This record gives sequence, structure tokens and C-alpha cells, in this order.
Amino acid sequence: MDHYVDITLRPDPDFPAPLLMNALFAKLHRALVSHSAQLGGRLGASFPGHVGTGRALQLGERLRLHGEASALDTLLASDWLSGMRDHSLPAPVAPVPAGAQHRVVRRVQAQSSPERLRRRLARRHQLDAAEAAQRIPDSVAQTLRLPWVQLRSSSTDQNFRLFIEHGPLLPHPLPGTFSPYGLSLGATVPWF
Repeated sequence: MDHYVDITLRPDPDFPAPLLMNALFAKLHRALVSHSAQLGGRLGASFPGHVGTGRALQLGERLRLHGEASALDTLLASDWLSGMRDHSLPAPVAPVPAGAQHRVVRRVQAQSSPERLRRRLARRHQLDAAEAAQRIPDSVAQTLRLPWVQLRSSSTDQNFRLFIEHGPLLPHPLPGTFSPYGLSLGATVPWF
């Protein structure tokens, strides 16, 4: 995690920044999946312009990728930005500034659909719909106040929101691996 590359979205009057970030992040996910043998959880992602609280929840207009220079070069050489070149501006790979702090950037999943929970409970415990509804009322639904990207699952073809939380700043890095989304439950990325 000693290098990074910033990919900044270009302003476009026809496509708002959140829509472009969805497309950019989807391309990143597909690239990390297709190059998992070479990159294998070695690249992290963060959003330096994110606004994670209050009313305006946004990831901003910049995606930052973190990793060793060789891993970032491998990803950039793969032409994963094909189709996004008119909408994004990748900077050259650069070393992380001295004195950077660190933070975990992770995916957060909520139990947002009581109906899905009821179906799962009914299937696992062979309950009827009424009994499952009694055990899991609508009031258990959770809502998250975090910025997100809208993605489409390649396995189920369903749209879903991937909520992203930037954890507290830490003075020292924490080792670990990153998911095919470039996120981690425990590994940190440099923050500057």
C-alpha cells in the first residue's frame, strides 16, 4: 500500500457524478474479478471526496486505488477503463505521501428487507408465511445513512446498493486483503 492512483470523473452535463461513479466502480469490480489471479486482494479503494453523514451522502467525484506500484500498473495496463475514458481522468501512479494516516474502507450490509428475511426463515425452518411474518415484523428493517454505489449482480442480474463506510483515521496501517470490490473489513488504506 505504498502507491496510489486517483481517477477523477470529468464533469458531464448529461451524466451526473453519482451515475458515472456507479459505472466506474462496476468496471473496477469486473477488473478485480477478472485479474484476481494476478492482483489477489492486493488493491484497495477509497473515495477522498466522500460525504458519509448528514443529508448529502455521496462518494464524490474521485476514486482512489491503493496498492503496490506493480499491482496498480498491472491493473492500469489491462484497459479496464475502456468505455470510461471520456468520463474519467486517471492520474499517474504515485507514491503515498509521508505521514499519511490510515483507515478501513468497508462494505456495510443492512437487513433492509423483512420480506427476504421472512422467506429465508420460512425456508430454513419450514414455516408458513404467516408464522414467518409474526417472527419478523416490518419494524426490523434497517436503513443505512452511508454513501453507496448502484451495481448489478452478474450472478442474479439484480440491482443492489453497495453501501461504503470510511472508518476512523488510524495512525498505523493494518494488514489484510481486499475484496473484489477493493474494500476490506479490517485492512487499511492510506488516507491523505
